[in-house]
Amino acid sequence: MRPRSLSSRLILSSAAVSIVLLVLAAILLATLFQQALERNFDARLQAVMDGLLANVDPAPDGMPLLDSELADTRFSLPLSGWYWQVQVDDGKNLPGLASASLLEQRLNPDGGLLARRRPDGVASFFMTDVNGTQLRVIQQNFKLGDNERNYSFLVAGNFDELKGEIDAFRHTLFVVLGLLGIGLMVAVLLQVNYGLLPLKRLRAGVTAIREGRAEKLEGEFPAEIRPVADELNLLIKSNADIIERARTQVGNLAHALKTPLSVLTNEAHVHKSPFASKVVEQTNVMRDHVSLYLDRARRAVRAQGLGAVTEIKLVLEAIARTTERIHRDKGVTVKVKCKGAYKFRGEKQDFEEMMGNLIDNACKWAVKRVVVKASLGGAAAHQGRTWLTLLVDDDGPGLPAERRADALKRGQRLDETKPGSGLGLSIVKETAQMYGGSIELDDAELGGLRVRLILPAAA
Repeated sequence: MRPRSLSSRLILSSAAVSIVLLVLAAILLATLFQQALERNFDARLQAVMDGLLANVDPAPDGMPLLDSELADTRFSLPLSGWYWQVQVDDGKNLPGLASASLLEQRLNPDGGLLARRRPDGVASFFMTDVNGTQLRVIQQNFKLGDNERNYSFLVAGNFDELKGEIDAFRHTLFVVLGLLGIGLMVAVLLQVNYGLLPLKRLRAGVTAIREGRAEKLEGEFPAEIRPVADELNLLIKSNADIIERARTQVGNLAHALKTPLSVLTNEAHVHKSPFASKVVEQTNVMRDHVSLYLDRARRAVRAQGLGAVTEIKLVLEAIARTTERIHRDKGVTVKVKCKGAYKFRGEKQDFEEMMGNLIDNACKWAVKRVVVKASLGGAAAHQGRTWLTLLVDDDGPGLPAERRADALKRGQRLDETKPGSGLGLSIVKETAQMYGGSIELDDAELGGLRVRLILPAAA
């Protein structure tokens, strides 16, 4: 799971809800089980009380008498935790009856415990004996025969004997609910992954369009995602239409401007005068500006297009061969090192223009060697995209660090003896930036200048 992803939100929220529900279920089931044990224990104590009630009769003086001992031997074992006692409830503190297990002790619950009674008149509560044993106690008042006195019948059982059963149930409950929680999490993971498959297919389709492997989103999508896919297809078509109209307008503008400029230049050449010379000079400036901004507009339109992909190895080798022929008088060799089938995410024309400028510039300054290296990665690798790093090294005199920034400025020529307009590196810089890339100047391993060009890569 990636942070802030939709799958992590769904999984974490489902996990939180599942944990809360399982904890509540564990508490509820443990409480219900203990209450069921208490009711069952109370029923056992009630059976003892019924047997006791059947064996107790009042004497003429009101004292309770036990006709026969109870069969349960636990009430005979000293301080066993199983007790009964019968007392006269008339405020005179008359001696009553008690099981042998109580010895000389008596159970004296406070009035608060006795006040909470069920509708049948039975009070049930917990208390401890002298040994600290937890007792479950039931108490009820009866009238025996025609006697008007109230007799308090109390029966207590050792509730600690059930703690092992309660602990075992809780342990089993926690294990079962833990396994259920793990099963729920596995189910949630599968459900989320299955439910998000259409989004993954949508992302893969958009990536294929961006990399030039498809023109629109294909395939069936769920009803919730289908409108998004349709809107994306419409957006892609609209983008293509806008780019095509921009290309057409750029071409029309170029034709509309260049023709009048050519007419002005021709007319100025016919009339020989200082004014005509000034017109020729300014029309040439205007023609340069028109060409400059039209080229920039064409590059911007191409850079914003979707789906353009260029395989770079063949392009680099073709540029290298052409440049070697151009500079054959110097005997410069251009070596291309491109191990992978790398692709530039952009127009082939722009890539040829950028690398052609860089390699030609390197050949102008090189003594004998120019090396071009291509690889994936680089300092510009960010935003989850893959980048190409292209290095152009020469064995020429190099360029001091303090002058490298000037070399990237438009129209800047650092040596008037070398042919050129000073626009090459600036054009490369502008085009690379239109694609989100960059250009840097550094020292080459061959001793001259290294130009590092970073461009977006396609899969």
